[in-house]
Amino acid sequence: MTYDINQRFQFLNQLTGLVVDGITPSLIVTGEGGLGKTHSVMQTLREKRVSDSEFIVFKGYSTARGLYNTLFDNNGKVVIFDDCDSILEDRVALNILKSALDSYEKRTISWMARMTRSDEYPQQFDFKGQVIFISNKNMDSINDAILSRSLTVDLSMTPVEKIQRMSFILPNILPDYDLDIKQEALEFLNLKKDDVNLNLRSLIITSKLRAAYPDNWKDLANYMITTK
Repeated sequence: MTYDINQRFQFLNQLTGLVVDGITPSLIVTGEGGLGKTHSVMQTLREKRVSDSEFIVFKGYSTARGLYNTLFDNNGKVVIFDDCDSILEDRVALNILKSALDSYEKRTISWMARMTRSDEYPQQFDFKGQVIFISNKNMDSINDAILSRSLTVDLSMTPVEKIQRMSFILPNILPDYDLDIKQEALEFLNLKKDDVNLNLRSLIITSKLRAAYPDNWKDLANYMITTK
């Protein structure tokens, strides 16, 4: 059965809730950047009234040892890795994740490599937190063992689906701008959807240009979205 893009975003909200409530240990969210994955996850955390002390977000690069330390330091929290694909590509990091995301009641993570005498971290600990991965990778490029331990939502979109998603959330973007202005911007992007790689930033900048320069905004918008 095929689900449209707005249904899949609704699934993302519901599955994020399962992780936040501790019902399941992890969630993997995939799809190209700039289309609302992170926003949707964070919105669910706000709706669930998760306090700042109960979750943490990491972006960018991490080594396997960095991952081990991060999970220890934030044990018991919801740990969100946003665009931190290096840990999904490192063999040692993947083995750590396999332990952290297991379905067993007790999830013991070990670091069996040699540590210095001054190292403050134990060589193993029981992980009691949850993990959410927000990745720009394709779902089929992620390690099968990690996928099998996680809930998954694939938010990859065709150009048509990008326009559908933008149309659905249009009233919530730039709330200080008239809806008619944003609608004109969306209609313009719809004409360009097969020629450029659109995202929510495209809609925001095009709407701002439409509002600021009503006489020549289309040339400016075309220049902006085709030179990215």
